[in-house]
Amino acid sequence: MNVNISSSECAWSNFEIKILTRTIKGLRGFSFKKEVEKEHLYGAGDEAIDIQSGNKKSSGSIKVLGFEADAMNKAARLAGFEDITEVPHELIVITCSYKKRLIDPISVYIASGVAFTESGVDMEQNAKHREITLPYLAMNVRLP
Repeated sequence: MNVNISSSECAWSNFEIKILTRTIKGLRGFSFKKEVEKEHLYGAGDEAIDIQSGNKKSSGSIKVLGFEADAMNKAARLAGFEDITEVPHELIVITCSYKKRLIDPISVYIASGVAFTESGVDMEQNAKHREITLPYLAMNVRLP
C-alpha cells in the first residue's frame, strides 16, 4: 500500500481557529460533530420497516496548548466568570477556516452557541508542553 505522507489532506499549516474573536495559535487538534438520533421502526414481523429520526445535537472539542487554555480562562475571569466553562453559550462561536492548498477557496466550520463542559490540566512526567482538551456542546455546527 502506498501512503503519501506529504498529502495536503489536512493542510494543517493553513488552519485558523477563532474563539471570541481571538485567533488560537496554540491549536493542537479539534473536532466538530453533528449527530441525529436514529432508530429502527418495527411493525409486524421481526424486520425493521423503516428508520425514524429524532433529536439532533452538536458537540466537539478543541485541543490547545496550555498557554491558550490559560488565556481563555483569564479572559473569562476578566468578563466576570470563574473560567471558560461558566461563559454563557450565547457568547461563544468557534470558527475554523482552512485551505487544502493556498490556491484553493477557504472552507469554514462553525460551531455556534458553544458551552465548554470541562476545563482542567493534565500533566505527565518529562512533558515538553501542556496539551489541554476542551470538550464542548453547541447549539449548531455548520460543516463545509
